[in-house]
Amino acid sequence: MEHAPNTTKTPTFEGLLEERRVLLADGATGTNYQTMGMEPGLAPEEWLFQAPDRVLELHRAFVDAGADILLTCTFGATSLRLQEGSLAGRTREVNLRAAELARDAAGSSRLVAGSLGPSGQLIEPYGLLDHDTAVAAYAEQASALAEGGVDLLVLETIFALEEAVWAVEGIKSASELPLVVSFSYDMGTRTMMGLSPTDAVTTILPLGVAAVGANCGRSLADTDEVVTEVLAAAGDVPVWIKPNAGVPKVVGSQVVYEAGPDMLAEHVVRYVEQGARVVGGCCGSTPEHVAAIAQALGR
Repeated sequence: MEHAPNTTKTPTFEGLLEERRVLLADGATGTNYQTMGMEPGLAPEEWLFQAPDRVLELHRAFVDAGADILLTCTFGATSLRLQEGSLAGRTREVNLRAAELARDAAGSSRLVAGSLGPSGQLIEPYGLLDHDTAVAAYAEQASALAEGGVDLLVLETIFALEEAVWAVEGIKSASELPLVVSFSYDMGTRTMMGLSPTDAVTTILPLGVAAVGANCGRSLADTDEVVTEVLAAAGDVPVWIKPNAGVPKVVGSQVVYEAGPDMLAEHVVRYVEQGARVVGGCCGSTPEHVAAIAQALGR
């Protein structure tokens, strides 16, 4: 007896945005890995090979918490970030592996977002990063993530406008997947390079991105101000917001984030009420934080 083929298709980012008022992304990667036993100083990407079961465990915990979108463990997986460690020369392999594990956890009903972080280098004349090097590095990573089967790409925690523009150029040269660009305003309401949310958004929008936003950052009070400014500048373009769980504090031998699940959820729900279309958490945010956001959103 022949069986009909499985025709279930993963929904698209654009399709889900049309269907739902808000999408829920996952929480932190690195800080959760540290809680799960990752050795200090180890790059999270190392766990893709050393502890893939723990990578899957965290992805699945976010699925169980209600996340619609899982980000790959590739924040530091450009060739520029990998070149000093044991994964040097393995950019494609790292990104393919991360996409595979995230897809395994997400199944066909949730989206996998390929994470691309900052290069870790300052641009000329302050550092060594130039246009061609940046474009090539981001193109290489985006190509591998797309090959691995992600549904969208997220350029996140960016602080330099020139690097953002160069990264978008490289990513778009390698993939037609929807692209989210998210800046980190870790100096309060400015990035490390002094960039305002308005300047960031108005420069990035003409490049044809699927969403713009903010992630990481500093306190939730600062994020409140950033979100208001991003929403005002974004117009009809969807806004993506993933704040830290407040400010980290050292308690004994541990780093503790000040915002518990309920506090983070309270702020995130306000962002949705203001018009944010995709929300989640960044550093310090656990599956419990994401579950609290889901509950507060009536999921």
